[in-house]
Amino acid sequence: MDLGLKNKNAAITGASQGIGEAVAHALANEGSNVAIVQGTKKDSTRLSQN
Repeated sequence: MDLGLKNKNAAITGASQGIGEAVAHALANEGSNVAIVQGTKKDSTRLSQN
């Protein structure tokens, strides 16, 4: 689905799990530039590799 979000910037808080993680993945799949904010370095490393 093309939502017209390619090359748009998004900051997602609570991105380590659940809805926040799903939104971050969905935006990245649409071609958005995604910045994630969550509690631990371990979570950010895991998310950035997916």
